[in-house]
Amino acid sequence: MGNKRTSRWGLQLFFIGPVLLFFVIVMVIPFFLGMYYSLTDWNGVAGTVNWVGLSNFKTIFTNDPDFWSSFWFTVRFTLVGVVLTNVVGFFLAYFLTKALKTRNILRTIFFMPNVIGGLLLGFIWQFIFIKGFSTMYDITNWSFFGLPWLGDSITGFWGITIVFVWQSAGYLMVVYISSLTNVPSEVMEAAELDGANRWQMLRSIIVPLIMPAVTICLFLAISWAFKMFDLNLSLTKGGPFKSTESVAMNIYVEAFQNNRYGLGTAKAMLFFVIVAAITFFQVRLTKNKEVEA
Repeated sequence: MGNKRTSRWGLQLFFIGPVLLFFVIVMVIPFFLGMYYSLTDWNGVAGTVNWVGLSNFKTIFTNDPDFWSSFWFTVRFTLVGVVLTNVVGFFLAYFLTKALKTRNILRTIFFMPNVIGGLLLGFIWQFIFIKGFSTMYDITNWSFFGLPWLGDSITGFWGITIVFVWQSAGYLMVVYISSLTNVPSEVMEAAELDGANRWQMLRSIIVPLIMPAVTICLFLAISWAFKMFDLNLSLTKGGPFKSTESVAMNIYVEAFQNNRYGLGTAKAMLFFVIVAAITFFQVRLTKNKEVEA
């Protein structure tokens, strides 16, 4: 009995051990180091590290308007981006589960933007916004193409949002497709026989039955939106005048450009707590709405 148990533990350690080791090295140790450095004034280069306690957090709350400005931008971006990404992803999935001859090709096309790296995608869209839209404006004279898409705070916000939705909706589409295909056909047929129209079936049957997928997609979209950095860097770099600067961008600038690594790490720790709390309540809220078929 003891040999079997030892063999089982040895087998589990063989398969799980390397993954667990890399997880500890890449995730756990940097996290605790971040907690330590958030309580220091380290500049990221010096060999000496001075303990300052909660001074960095006091600075964030009392003397750092740029951080809260970037946080407000990130909250607005997250609210709009999460809603639009999930709506677009769901309706793409809804229509691509119908009997269309080209649905497999369309699924591939809509998923492809997610494969492209964020920085590369941002530079592609930067060219589209600046050069492509300018050319379209010269041809059509439509004011939509003549807007300063990356040069104004309002249009810059919507420019980043458009690219975020375009990149992320395809991934959520795949999650929604897998859930929609598992909705029992008997339930749909019974509702149709009872005289339910498409909107009633969508609202009262389909959406409640795919709530587990909604929980996952909301969690992913909130996480992606709050951590958005690469699109911000490649499209606007936080400009003009930091009006489109995300929290991730603000932390990056603080730590690696201003060489205030301790303060930047404190911002990252505070940001982690806020995002963890938001995602926790989101998961609790949506899981309570899940039903069984």
